[in-house]
Amino acid sequence: MRTHLVNLVFDSALPRDLAGFWEGLFAWDAPFELGFQSVPEPKRGKNRLHLDLASRSPEHQAELVDRALSLGARHTDIGQGPPEEKRVPWVVLTDPEGNEFCVLEPREQYAGTGSIASIVTDARDPARIAEFWAAALGWEIGVREPTIVGLRPPDGRGPWVEFLATEEEKQHKNRLHLDIAPPHGGDRAAEVRRLRDLGATAWRGEVMLDPEGNEFCLLAPR
Repeated sequence: MRTHLVNLVFDSALPRDLAGFWEGLFAWDAPFELGFQSVPEPKRGKNRLHLDLASRSPEHQAELVDRALSLGARHTDIGQGPPEEKRVPWVVLTDPEGNEFCVLEPREQYAGTGSIASIVTDARDPARIAEFWAAALGWEIGVREPTIVGLRPPDGRGPWVEFLATEEEKQHKNRLHLDIAPPHGGDRAAEVRRLRDLGATAWRGEVMLDPEGNEFCLLAPR
């Protein structure tokens, strides 16, 4: 068994409050955990990682948006236009700490993913970064388009991991990051070497950087 996804972790000024927002928004049903860690640094600029939430119908999409707004989310414009213009079928919001997320219209591709359709990362070279993560996790590339490349878990459970083309360089430490770990009985040092051979960089402690400088943590085997 290859290294697997363990957590998606948010940096947060108020971790308990932010966890409460996400807990109130939907029932957690992914095969990994959401984590929230206290950091002193404020959010700067648009996040390079964000969540896409799945919906089952237009009514369910509207219900999710209304629930998010009632819990403290806000509409935000990252280029799609204001919500009243409805230039795109998805809705872009920020959580109470300004982390962007999208509530998607129903899409067949995400049927069965659960509440989260995808973890999306902005990428200068989506194909290259997707190939790294496919090799790191042992996942297959399920979608390959010029502007987006998506990985699907081998067992079909849980969110996609997608890489969306952008021209913007990474400027700051990411506000969200992935935690991964070798399986029980695995060798973390050997996994560090394997990931470095794939293009990662060992940075500090458990923290490594993927080929575009996105932070992730390689935890002890579990």
